[in-house]
Amino acid sequence: MNKITIEPITRLEGHGKIEIFLDEKGNVANTYFQVPELRGFEQFCVGRLAEDMPVITNRICGVCPEAHHMASVKALDDLFGVVPPPAAVKIRELIYMAFYVTDHTTHFYALGGPDFIIGPEAPPAERNILGVIKKVGLDIAKQVIDCRARNHHILELLGGRGIHLVAGVPGGWSRAVSVDERRQIEDIARKNIDFALFTLKIFSDIVLKNSAYLDLITSDIYLHKTYYMGTVDDKNRVNFYDGLVRVVDPEGKEFVKYHPKEYASHIAEHVEPWTYLKFPYLKNIGWKGFEDGINSGVYCATPLSRLNVSDGMATQLAQEHYEQFYETLGSKKINGRYQPVHYRLATHWARLVELLYAAEHMLELAIDPEITSDHIRNIPKEIKGVGIGSVEAPRGTLTHHYISDTRGVLTKINLIVGTTNNYAPMSMSIKRAAQKFIYNGQIVTEGLLNKIEMAFRLYDPCLSCATHTLPGKMPMEVTIRDKDCNIIRTLARD
Repeated sequence: MNKITIEPITRLEGHGKIEIFLDEKGNVANTYFQVPELRGFEQFCVGRLAEDMPVITNRICGVCPEAHHMASVKALDDLFGVVPPPAAVKIRELIYMAFYVTDHTTHFYALGGPDFIIGPEAPPAERNILGVIKKVGLDIAKQVIDCRARNHHILELLGGRGIHLVAGVPGGWSRAVSVDERRQIEDIARKNIDFALFTLKIFSDIVLKNSAYLDLITSDIYLHKTYYMGTVDDKNRVNFYDGLVRVVDPEGKEFVKYHPKEYASHIAEHVEPWTYLKFPYLKNIGWKGFEDGINSGVYCATPLSRLNVSDGMATQLAQEHYEQFYETLGSKKINGRYQPVHYRLATHWARLVELLYAAEHMLELAIDPEITSDHIRNIPKEIKGVGIGSVEAPRGTLTHHYISDTRGVLTKINLIVGTTNNYAPMSMSIKRAAQKFIYNGQIVTEGLLNKIEMAFRLYDPCLSCATHTLPGKMPMEVTIRDKDCNIIRTLARD
């Protein structure tokens, strides 16, 4: 049996490799998306003071430290039994919207976008951010740089540092917003809206109006029918910062909606011996392997997933583009809501709809007079001993779970990260793409291998975020099956 190895895989955060095994006829027999790196945060944070966690865990990643900072602070709110004042919540959410704008911008223009803007089979030396700049022009490149710069200015201004924030504290935020700063942020938010609309126009012109690209998006090469997960508000609209976690089945029917504190009743984690990354699945269905369909516990948590679980967007312009998204991709409405889109490459478009929502919601928060209130913290007065916090990271639902002793010293930690949720779908997408592109012993080109990489790149994985503990050292369930897939034994660790 022949083997094709793609190492390193490119345009993502972290390290990984893809191994493709071919049978004697030159067809793909199996693929493995291996994550060999190990960070160990769940282990070395044991024994730390709980209040140190927002600063420690945001070092997991330099791409999305804000997501870990927010999830951690919310977990501390719960652990210390304190409710932040409204102004603090709004400051947190405003900062989070600025972060979303920068993160989604980075992925479209630097990570995922080159495959469309330059072309999936273009030479690797051109298929990157420099190639994008050459293709779209310096004026557009300047807009991208300006967008990231102005939003990082907000993160540094209100977060205390430019990369790893320090301002989040249990019970609130450590820095108020002045009236002058509010005006400055309002101006930035308006520019963000213009930039988001501009980026959606670029996507329409380059991708949607290109029949070859649209055919690729709507083909069965990158198609999977799984469950979908995302956080929604009280009207079942997309929400990044707070709400209930909603899961819908492949047909769009609500499977479960739960408070983030209840995650352990609904999510379990499968372990394979060939990778350090875990495979979460829906506990009430069970792990059935790397399979699609309503009978498989595999779920997806991405920008596409958040749109699929929602009944709409909470801002006007984003709602308009949300509807265009589903109408263009042929989704029908049943009982007042669109059926899920299963074309995984459409995640790139969904990400830009979210970019627009983040910019609009940032403006809503910036013009709210309450955001300049001086009452930005309620001081904790107890230690409950257990704290769970959740946000929607750009890559999926992020959960921080802390357990402490009576002094607030951590005794146990569990993190389920956005990318971790998507490890099974990513592995399935890679295998499906490989099987579609490699068959009958044909010549394998670099461009063809890049199309296989596109199968994981659409998920925007952050592999550093996702690998924290050794297999066997976390809450999980392992199911042992015979050759006919019958369950022989189930082992659980809580």
